[in-house]
Amino acid sequence: MGTAERSEAPASGAVGPPGLDEGDLAFEGEREFAFDDEEGEREACAEGEREVYARRAPLWVEEPAKRRRLPDPVRTAAVRAVLLIAVTLVQAVTAFLCTLAGSWLAFPMVLSSVVSTVVATWGVLDVWVTRQVWYQRHGVVSTPSAAARALRRERRRVRRQERSAERAQERIRRRGAGRLSHP
Repeated sequence: MGTAERSEAPASGAVGPPGLDEGDLAFEGEREFAFDDEEGEREACAEGEREVYARRAPLWVEEPAKRRRLPDPVRTAAVRAVLLIAVTLVQAVTAFLCTLAGSWLAFPMVLSSVVSTVVATWGVLDVWVTRQVWYQRHGVVSTPSAAARALRRERRRVRRQERSAERAQERIRRRGAGRLSHP
């Protein structure tokens, strides 16, 4: 707050947006005690408060997610991989700085960085494998093309016709098996 703003600030020390009176900045607890006697003043104050809050922009606006949330096991593996990568990067930077400084810690840090790189690679592969396993177990929502759908429909229709023809032949054989001649 600059010098000019301090000189314009109200005496009570309450600072707010320009155009608001000191009464607009009163706290709820103060308001309850100040207007215990007169109900009308309390309602007027509540309406003024609503106007003040109506003028303010909301803190955040809910927006629909653009992508679906990752499944829990996949998200857990992803968090684990990110942590492993972060530790690996810290070790690599430390090894580099120790090497520049000529410290005795450089060699152990380089070794641990190599091991950590292998573990971080495993973590990333774990995310990929976990994702594939989850999709395999829980199914993937897919929309086949119209041509593929039509082909499958045609194959199903042909199979149904073949089965019904086989059943009809079986019925004819069963009926005719016990008789010597037809009536």
